[in-house]
Amino acid sequence: MAADVFTEYRPLLFTVAYEILGSATDAEDALQDSYIRWSEVDPSTVDNPRAYLAQIVTRQSLNQLRASSRRREEYVGSWLPEPIRTDADADASEDTILAESVSMAMLLVLETLSPDERAVFVLREVFGFSHREIAESVGRTETAVRQAAHRARAHVQARRKRFEPTSAAAQEVAGQFLSAAVTGDVQALMDLMSPDVVEISDGGGKVSAARRPVVGRDRVAQFMTGLGRIGVPDIRFEVGVFNSLPSALIYLGDRLDTVAMIEVTDGRVSAVYMVRNPDKLASAELARDLAR
Repeated sequence: MAADVFTEYRPLLFTVAYEILGSATDAEDALQDSYIRWSEVDPSTVDNPRAYLAQIVTRQSLNQLRASSRRREEYVGSWLPEPIRTDADADASEDTILAESVSMAMLLVLETLSPDERAVFVLREVFGFSHREIAESVGRTETAVRQAAHRARAHVQARRKRFEPTSAAAQEVAGQFLSAAVTGDVQALMDLMSPDVVEISDGGGKVSAARRPVVGRDRVAQFMTGLGRIGVPDIRFEVGVFNSLPSALIYLGDRLDTVAMIEVTDGRVSAVYMVRNPDKLASAELARDLAR
């Protein structure tokens, strides 16, 4: 019975944990700890399993987030969330709120919030939990939660990008962009990008990657064509959708080397997110079930 209830809500619980932590690996750990705690509860005594389980997962996620704060501060180079594959999830493709909530742009904005504000924002704005339910999740008063929700909402609104759900047109632009990068067609790259395009690479200090964001059409075009000129034998590409963005999986032989996510706004590439840290690619090929 307890296992069945947990399994029923698992997609939602994973999504809560992932949006608070920005890491699929850490989210899975939070779910494991939460299941242990849930297995000690008699489900018949719980009036609202959805809210109760979300409270458990939120507490575990916040514990992990606070514990990892120093690790984030000492991270080598740019930090990006661990990419998750969303092309097999109907909810993530059809639910705009859910799709935006796991997008790279939104997750990077959430990184600028305090742990409590991040949890409050996710639980309120994405999942629609009441202030009272959130207060029980984060261990604060309802008044404090309302204030945190207001601050977090204002903070996010001031920094969020306009979100465009993945479409066939966006996937076509992304495909043209990657093709131009591989062939070294600088002019095609320039034509496909917005003037203020940004490229962010995450190697975690473990593999080669740009340590700082690359900004502007000229610089990003040079960077991308430089990657395309690297003579690596046995390289292959696969297309997919990661974090609600058209993406490419770049393999060197049988090893996944990079997940490149292409953000398209108004028909032009506005951002490129390249995750190369091998620790963040270990489970990248797994399709994730998300829910809210």
